[in-house]
Amino acid sequence: MTEPDLSSYDNSWYSPGRGQLVRSLWFFLGLPILRSRLLPSSSIRSSLLRWFGATIGRGVVLKPGIRVKYPWFLTISDNSWIGEEVWIDNLILVRIGASVCISQGAYLCTGNHDWADRSFGLQVKAVTVEDGAWVGAKALICPGATIGKSAVVAAGSVVTANVPSYEVHGGNPAQFLRRREFRDA
Repeated sequence: MTEPDLSSYDNSWYSPGRGQLVRSLWFFLGLPILRSRLLPSSSIRSSLLRWFGATIGRGVVLKPGIRVKYPWFLTISDNSWIGEEVWIDNLILVRIGASVCISQGAYLCTGNHDWADRSFGLQVKAVTVEDGAWVGAKALICPGATIGKSAVVAAGSVVTANVPSYEVHGGNPAQFLRRREFRDA
């Protein structure tokens, strides 16, 4: 049995998608403005993210306190809501569809480490949340997961695999609970 050797860790293969100057501007200027509770509107947050390379649709609501690792790896389609304290830890693409709700404190994670690798190698996998889906408060979406069209991830759940369209999943690890059916208003 061997032990991990973190001194041999090497993620030189990974590219954060922008140079040091742009990343520094984001972390020291853009991100603090994005997270600010003093900003009165989502339009300023949307404009800021666009300025740093994100694709943000019309009618997107971005609440105070959200955190985005790299805006240039973020796409949010029309009329989606991103709640307070949501953390989009996007080392690679995160795509959020139209009319999606990501509730308070949810964490969308695109990076992990290979626990079987002695040097604990970095792994990155995109996250997709399809149109009409809802990710509940404090839910964790793990690297590589796709939340299907109009699917629901219950509050506090840990999603380690795909959630099929129109299904409600909950728990740790998240498991199928029921189908999502809409009733007329």
